[in-house]
Amino acid sequence: MRQQFHKENENLVVNVNGELRHRDEAGISPFDSAVQGGDAVWEGLRLYEGRIFKLEEHLARLESSAKALAFSEIPSRNQIRREIRRTLEANGMRHGAHIRLTLTRGVKYTSGMDPRLNTAGPTLIVLAEFKPPVYDKRGVRLITSSWRRPGPDVLDPKIHSANLIQSILAKIEANHAGVDDALMLDGRGFIAETNATHVFLVEGGVVATSRLVACPEGITRQTVLELCREHGVPCLEADLSLTEAYRADEMFCTGTMGELAPVVEVDGRAIGAGSCGPVTRRLSELYAALTAESGTSIFEDD
Repeated sequence: MRQQFHKENENLVVNVNGELRHRDEAGISPFDSAVQGGDAVWEGLRLYEGRIFKLEEHLARLESSAKALAFSEIPSRNQIRREIRRTLEANGMRHGAHIRLTLTRGVKYTSGMDPRLNTAGPTLIVLAEFKPPVYDKRGVRLITSSWRRPGPDVLDPKIHSANLIQSILAKIEANHAGVDDALMLDGRGFIAETNATHVFLVEGGVVATSRLVACPEGITRQTVLELCREHGVPCLEADLSLTEAYRADEMFCTGTMGELAPVVEVDGRAIGAGSCGPVTRRLSELYAALTAESGTSIFEDD
């Protein structure tokens, strides 16, 4: 899977600390903490008919991650909402957009990793693109990566950090294998997530996903669990091995950028019938119905 360039994004306006610029003119300082050491946190949002799905949950996670990294300043939620709105208005976006929020520790007065070198406050970047869900709904193919997801003893996944080197290395393996993405295990050998999404297995009508040991607190993940409980679909969170993936009736991945998408192959093995199964299809429909009717209006006149 390779994301495609959309012509309508050719003249995007990007927001860096409230300054709106053409995508080719936007930039941050070489002294910014994101450049110096990946010292930043991020969120991905999706816009549906003027509403951002689960906006408050995403802003809470951004704030939580920034607190965990001891950012000295964090923009208020109202300020972030305002900058998202300004960015969407500048690009004429009301639907079918993906928004990448990045909050860095800010600009340092000299190069170095010490947070005490930061005296200018945080940098807030709002990047909005016209982007439909990125995964092929006919099915995603995975390989198991040799790179492991760290647990809280190495880097707590509850910090939604912009340092994504392990994900990138796993994605490189997937690219070389000619598949869509890579399945990543934790340090004990249990399934954590893919390089970009959470994963769910379905066996005997029961939906299962990994415990929050080496994967982040996924908002789409939590939404799927809530949908299961609301609609009588048995579900659980557990340590899941590769064996359980190989023998599953169905498998699917979840994320804001791609919503829900079936996984049809892992390590060259077909999962279930090798196509989207009935439980995955039902949960996808329930998720689509939810995003069509809920979310936070981001425009003042709505």
